[in-house]
Amino acid sequence: MSETSVMAKRGEFTPLTERELMQELLTFLELLTCDCELNTHHTSSMNLTGPDFLKRKPQILEALRHGIGHLDMDELASIRQNKRTL
Repeated sequence: MSETSVMAKRGEFTPLTERELMQELLTFLELLTCDCELNTHHTSSMNLTGPDFLKRKPQILEALRHGIGHLDMDELASIRQNKRTL
């Protein structure tokens, strides 16, 4: 069992909110400099996946910034809660 799992069971770990998850992804992608294929499955359902990351980076960052400011975070949290993923 991972340390995070143990902490969660003890009530010492609070998962990020949907907005915080999107902000974390934004920060990661802002700093990413490799030209790679991006594959993400965020509950926002924004289509960020695809090749040529550096070519699409400005549009991806703008989509995330827009989502952070405009998406319904309660709806996204509900979607995440009902997802069945690893």
